Parts: sequence; structure tokens; C-alpha cells
Amino acid sequence: MKKKFWIIGVLIALLLVIVGCASEQKKSQETSIKQPEKKDIQELTVTTSNELATLDSALYSDVISSDAIGQIFEGLYRIDQDNNAELGMAESEPSVNDAKTVYTFKLKEAKWSNGEDVKASDFVYAFQKVVDPATASPSANQMDIFKNGALIRVGEKELSDLGVKALDTKTIELTLETPIPYLAKILTGTPFFPQNEILAKKLGEKYGTNSSNIVGNGPFELTDWSGTNLNWTYQKNQTYWDQKKVQLKKINVEVAKETSTGANLFDGDQVDYTGLTDEFIQKYQGANSYHEQPKALIGYLGFNTTRKVTGNVHVRRALALAFDKKAYTESILIDGSKPMDGFIPSDFAKNPASNEDFRKENGSLMSYDVKKAQNEWKLAQAELGDTDLTLEILSSDTGSAKKTVEFLQAQYETNLPGLKIKLKNVPLKNRLDLNRSGDFDVFFGTWTPDYQDPINFLEIYQSNGGINFSNYHNNVYDEGINEIKGELATKPQERWTKMMQLEKQLIEQDAPIAVIYQGAQAYLLSSKVKQLQVLPFGRTVSYRLTFVQ
Repeated sequence: MKKKFWIIGVLIALLLVIVGCASEQKKSQETSIKQPEKKDIQELTVTTSNELATLDSALYSDVISSDAIGQIFEGLYRIDQDNNAELGMAESEPSVNDAKTVYTFKLKEAKWSNGEDVKASDFVYAFQKVVDPATASPSANQMDIFKNGALIRVGEKELSDLGVKALDTKTIELTLETPIPYLAKILTGTPFFPQNEILAKKLGEKYGTNSSNIVGNGPFELTDWSGTNLNWTYQKNQTYWDQKKVQLKKINVEVAKETSTGANLFDGDQVDYTGLTDEFIQKYQGANSYHEQPKALIGYLGFNTTRKVTGNVHVRRALALAFDKKAYTESILIDGSKPMDGFIPSDFAKNPASNEDFRKENGSLMSYDVKKAQNEWKLAQAELGDTDLTLEILSSDTGSAKKTVEFLQAQYETNLPGLKIKLKNVPLKNRLDLNRSGDFDVFFGTWTPDYQDPINFLEIYQSNGGINFSNYHNNVYDEGINEIKGELATKPQERWTKMMQLEKQLIEQDAPIAVIYQGAQAYLLSSKVKQLQVLPFGRTVSYRLTFVQ
């Protein structure tokens, strides 16, 4: 009997082994079947709307370049997934003196993509480079927040006087002109990224002109860019201090200047993310891949105040009043963008006392009004002594830019008798070169702030502002900007009132620019792509947290 039970036991044990083996085999098969769904290949292909101009954080003046720089560099702070400032290269929040003017940061142990240590002196070098008059940085006035920054950029102080010091290899001290409660937001901006001092000095003017002449300290490395080609690649930066959280290994970027190109590539499963404009919005609305969100971006016209015709304030006011913004946003853009009659966007800044929106509180400053436009035009014709005038509008050569200036051409020639409009469409890099040299009458462009405060808009039009392409000069306006950054910095209500006054002076009184619309972002995104950050201000997109599922 014992023998019989022993045999039965052995048989049961054998059966359990066989079943167990079969179960393990089944699990193994299931695992092998499911494995491709885990997407070991963390790679994306995306489009961008224009060519890359530079990788030098001291010289960029366009969103495409800022986007690229933002993928490969990181400052003391970075943008988190909720669009707030969080610690980046800073090891911890800084120690601050009682006067709230001296901030001392310790840096994380981190390396450049070439393996060299990131040092405090790399930040000092980069900030000094931006403020150095010899650099002619479009962002130079952003360094006014630091002690002596404003004086250095006009040549009245030495670079060594800037309130940015390396106390040792891992400690940086920032001394401000006045307390700034929103300093962390500012320091997320592109002009506040470090540069590898050794490489940048070695390369000189060649620094950032192609992917071989750059090293970064951010989530990705940029490769395969010659300086002129319309595609490039981001590779995961294995030396990035937080690289364990970066899941994408490769991002292929293709320039698609026409929306139709990007949409067709998306439909053909050749790209995973692409922006949308005009009629393509209507085509894709309601699709699972379609997304849209507001953005603190403005589309605007800049007038060259140094030329005879556009130097006349009545010409500028006439041009600002003579086109139908509502018709433009509803028939040309069709992407959720809204007509805009001021400089500071809606849902961007709130009155510190009443919480009222800046745009609502300061009202409509330059609305479409043909009668007023024609009155200004008659005054201009009388002052210029000519009833027949010709102006050229400069823009980039993207599809949306071309449609914009064609719309304006029709509106102006219809609403302002005697005006002839010529159009000039060139690649973005060339448009920016023409802007910097002052070789234009009127240009169409866009602007997105680096951080969420109205001063980041208003400071552009200081007389020596780096992207004051209109060459606008007004001493009262300049003094107002200095007040906002200086004595009013700790007086929020007075500061708010001054910013509203300056916006009215800029848009209504002097009109060196005419704002057309506040932008929105519409895009197509593959369902397999998770945690892509499409940003409402500053840079357009961040891939740091993105992964493929």
C-alpha cells in the first residue's frame, strides 16, 4: 500500500513539474509576444516649422533656435511638467541675504557632453558673453537684473563688474540690482544657460554654428546639423546628471515649412508630432491625434522708425488700424488664435491686488478701424508731401507667413488709398539678418516670452533692446522700464500701473509695432507618445520627459 501511494505521489510530482514547465513556457511565449509593445526603441520623428539659425544661447533671436538650445542645455532652474520653475543645475534652493539681492547657488555634480565638469565659471562666462557689447546679443538687456548689467552693456562698466561671480568651481553668486521675487522664472530662460568656457573661447565666432561646434549639459546632444541643412537629430546625452529619467534615445527633426508637408508625413506614419495651421485645423479637429492649447505668443508687424515713410508716426498708426484682425484669425490661421489689440497677451498676468487680467484691465489699444486708419493716412500723406507711397513687407518663407503678408497686402491696398505693398519672403535666418541690419520697411514676426511677466515683453523696446528691430527710441519709455526693474520691483501695485502706462505709450502713442494676434498651438501627436511637453510660453516643446509606449 505504501508503495502504491509512493508511486502516485511521484506521478503527481512529475505532473506538477510538467504543468509548471508548460506554464513557464506559456509565460515566456506571452512575454515574447508582448515585448514589442514595451517599445524598447525609444525614438521619435518630429517636424519643426523653420530652419535652425544658431545654437549659441547668446545670439539666438528666434523660437526654433531657442527650442533646440533648450533640448541640449540646462540652467540653474528648468521647467517642470506643470510649467513651473524647478531646480535644474542648482543642487538646492539658494541662500539669500537679508536684502534679497544676493543669491548663492551650489551646483550639482554634472558634466558637459564631452565629459568635462560643468563649473560655476561656465555660467559666469555665458552671462558675461550675453551682456558684452562686443557680442551684440539680442538678449543683452535681460542681464540688467544683475548688478551693473545695464551699465556694462552700454560700455560704461567692465565685464568683471557684473554681479555674477564664481566663488569656487561649484558655487555661483548672483548679485541683483534690486530684489526680484520671480527670479527662478527668469533663470529658466535661454539666455541664462551656461556655456563650456574652454570650447566657446577656442571656437570664437564658430561656436554654435553647427553640431560639431557645441557641447551641452542638457538631456540631449544635437547631431547631424551642418549649419544650413533642414534636418538634425537629438541623441540622449549619457553624461546628463538626470539621464536616468530621460527615456527617448533619439529624436529625428525635419523642417516642414508648409503645414501640408507635416500633415502628410503624419498621415503616412512618418512623423509622430507636427504643428498645424489654417485649413488643416478644420480637417483634423475631432481626431484622437489632434490637440490645441493657448500660448502666450504674439504675431506682430514691426515698423522701421529710421526710414522716411515708416518713421512717420501717422503712417505707423494707419498701418496698425487698417487690417481686420478677426477676419485674419478666422480665415487664415484658424488654429484657435485670437485677434489682439495690445502687447501683453490674455491669461498671462494678473493684477497683484485685484487679480484682474492685464489685457482686460488695460483694454483694446489698437482695434481695426478703417475710418481712423484713413484719417491717420491723410495726415501722413500731408506731412510726407506725397499721396502715392510704396512699402515692402518682409517675412519668412513659411506657408503661414506668406499667407499673412498676402492678407495684409490686400487689406492695406484696399483700405489705404495710394499705398502700394510689395512682399519679400526669405528663409528665417535671412529675415533675422535683415532685421538686425535695418534693411526693411515693415516685417512680420512672432514673439514668445521667456518667462511669465509683462516686463519680458515691454523690455524688448528699450532703446538698446537686443531685438528692438524697429529702432524705437523714447527716453520716457526707457526710464519707465528702468523704474519697473529698479525702484518699483518691490512695489507690485505701482509696478503694475507703470507697465500698463508703458504698454499704452508703445502701442497707442508711438506705434513702432502693430500686434495682430495672440497665438494658440494646434498639433498632431501620435497616441504612442506620452508626456510630451508643449509649453504655453518660452520654448515651444520639451522632450526631456517624453517616452514611447
